[in-house]
Amino acid sequence: MEIIQDTDRFVVTEDSEELGYISCVPDGDVLTVDHTEVSSKLEGKGMGKKLVGHVVQYARDEGKTIDPKCPFARSVIEKTPEFHDVLAK
Repeated sequence: MEIIQDTDRFVVTEDSEELGYISCVPDGDVLTVDHTEVSSKLEGKGMGKKLVGHVVQYARDEGKTIDPKCPFARSVIEKTPEFHDVLAK
């Protein structure tokens, strides 16, 4: 299983099958995370949080902040203190 970056999404794949993704819309120095979706095959395995973590790391690497419009992503970021540094004010 791997997570790859695809234009405006980070996608979880296994054996060429897409099993989940998190999408974001860049706007200057802000990434708006608008949707997270994970296949029922991966539910309860922490893959959603891993996807959020990939977006957080990408934002750090690119010097951007995140505006989490997706309720899931917002919840993960708010509950994970080490992600707070990328939260848009």
